[in-house]
Amino acid sequence: MLTLRARKVNNYNLYANHAWYVPGVGGMFALLGWFLLGNLLGGVVTALMGAILPQQAALNYGMLVSYPLSFIPPMLYAAYKSQRNSLFETGYQLNNSHFGPFKGWQIALITVALTFGMMISADLPNYYNYQLTTSSPAMKQFYDTFVELMGQMTGGPFWSSFLLVAIFAPIFEEWLCRGMVLRGLLTKLKPGWAIVISALFFAVIHMNPWQALNAFIIGVVMGYVYYKTGCLWLTMLIHFVNNGTAVILSQIPSLESTDYWIELMDKTTYFAVYVVGVLVLVACLWAFRRIPLEQKRGNIDTVELNAE
Repeated sequence: MLTLRARKVNNYNLYANHAWYVPGVGGMFALLGWFLLGNLLGGVVTALMGAILPQQAALNYGMLVSYPLSFIPPMLYAAYKSQRNSLFETGYQLNNSHFGPFKGWQIALITVALTFGMMISADLPNYYNYQLTTSSPAMKQFYDTFVELMGQMTGGPFWSSFLLVAIFAPIFEEWLCRGMVLRGLLTKLKPGWAIVISALFFAVIHMNPWQALNAFIIGVVMGYVYYKTGCLWLTMLIHFVNNGTAVILSQIPSLESTDYWIELMDKTTYFAVYVVGVLVLVACLWAFRRIPLEQKRGNIDTVELNAE
């Protein structure tokens, strides 16, 4: 009797039970639909917490519960599709370790430097995006309401904000946007299109115009890192450093009133810092460019099957 059994080929493979679901563009929209359903589920739970707990406690801690719930429906859907496909279709690992000429600690340091260079480089386009999207009184009022709401939801103790923004977000969003969407698109589209579309998807799930441009920029950078290394750990590291830095800086009283470095420095200092940030970003991207590709889809390994 012939049976097929998935073989574990990488001890560090994240979410191995999702490896055989390889979504294309249609699958990407299916995952988005399940994610939106998860948001509704999280909203219901938050409302229930509001009815049981004091209002401020529900606002402070509701997101710690409702945010992970948003990803449960797409995770269950992906697990079901993967299980159904596992006997008949090729799987692709969500996490790989193609670091080329670099050791693990070296690529981690390059990734951290890349993140800070990216954060500085994105400051100017994000600032102009803010100016554009708040140019009308109605949009400015909408923005102020959004900022107030976000402040209430993440305005609890530092540990809860850090856990939500710097730990939960990298884990869950990287599983969805790079591990599922980009991995799938890389097997079906040209790499450039796959990276751009997955970055647009990453921007859309933030559901507001002020975070969307920044999310798109970060999504393109993380997409390229994932394409070259196949390593979900590295994109999580970028996400963690970016979000964790933002949470830590938000605790500094003098920085609470702005999200943009351009508003905190004189023009000469800002120009110097900005140029250094761009140069660091370019140098780190060049380092990733040195990692050889083993296949056109990028360095994403297949999950082999054994026949018995």
